[in-house]
Amino acid sequence: MQSDNSHLSTSPRQGTVHLEKSGTTLCLHFTGHWTIGSDFPVFTDIKDLFPESFCIPSTWNSLEVNTEALQDWDSRFLIILRDIQGYTTLKGIPFSDTGLPSGVQRLLILASSSPDTNKVREYTDTPSFFAIVGGKTLHLLEDCQGLFTFTGAITLSYLRLFTGKAQFLKSDFLYFLEECGPSALPIVSLIAVLIGVILAFVGAVQLQLFGAEIYIANLVALGMTREMGAMMAAIIMGGRTGAAFAAQLGTMQVNEEIDALQTMGIDPIDFLVLPRLSSLLIMMPLLALWADLIGIAGGFLMALTLDISMVEYYNQTINSVNLRHFGVGLFKAVIFGYLIAFSGCLRGMQCGRSASAVGTAATSAVVTAIVFIVVSDAVITVIFNILKI
Repeated sequence: MQSDNSHLSTSPRQGTVHLEKSGTTLCLHFTGHWTIGSDFPVFTDIKDLFPESFCIPSTWNSLEVNTEALQDWDSRFLIILRDIQGYTTLKGIPFSDTGLPSGVQRLLILASSSPDTNKVREYTDTPSFFAIVGGKTLHLLEDCQGLFTFTGAITLSYLRLFTGKAQFLKSDFLYFLEECGPSALPIVSLIAVLIGVILAFVGAVQLQLFGAEIYIANLVALGMTREMGAMMAAIIMGGRTGAAFAAQLGTMQVNEEIDALQTMGIDPIDFLVLPRLSSLLIMMPLLALWADLIGIAGGFLMALTLDISMVEYYNQTINSVNLRHFGVGLFKAVIFGYLIAFSGCLRGMQCGRSASAVGTAATSAVVTAIVFIVVSDAVITVIFNILKI
């Protein structure tokens, strides 16, 4: 084997490396000390030793390593070897570790088995515009397929429920009823009363110009019963309960509890999704109705500053709303409740098997639920306006 002039050296008794060529084989010779307290070349310096033809896989059969003159090593040496191994893999040239100490070989195998290090360290150019659009389109199609598949699974689960074949714990259903209802009242009440005050304040700014402050009651009552009561309660529940559903189911995915249910012959949709979805479907209209009443009361607090008496405010409210307006809000609340539970359970069931995946699932559940709520509210409002409801 003939040595070429490509070499790197440092001060005496420190780490050195030089490259030798033998036919179609390259060999890196490591000598000296390769520890944290030593002075030795970094990976970029070692990469400069490789010939220009190293980028052509057919030119070289393998890259070998010789450590006969290596005195001691630690994790820094292992990191550099991992970089060299990844670089040769990227160039399509086999990396031979037969010349390494047995301890290093075992650590390299252990490092290679890690999911994060299986990915070759490759730095590519920014993808083109069409590549980005194509990737997003494919991702959207996959997401839509998951939505329809999950919808079908829920439909079949409710059919099993109505025929008495669905398997779930009644205690779970009662627990989620409490979590989705009474436990959510404080935060829903706070938001609802603030929304009522805001609606009244915004209306007062303009109505005072015409001396029509009394119609603040009409504005708040219609706004809360038809739109804001159900929507604000839904947004709160989307961030509170939807994220909780996703995190719970995601954690069960990580712990392989859902796999265990399937192994025992229990449908996860029946056992996990059905009680969560049903509880939120029942509680969301009640929360929306409570938000309507609290929001109207919040508007009255603002009306007091405009010298509007309680009797006047009450009479205007009664005259401006009827059961049809409450019905519109309650119908939207049922739709919102389904979408919140659907989004949370869907993202939870789609969760990966890592801690970061659980966080991603919870975030995605909140975003998905809010998007669904806003879009569905716009569609329902347009349809009701066309039908004169």
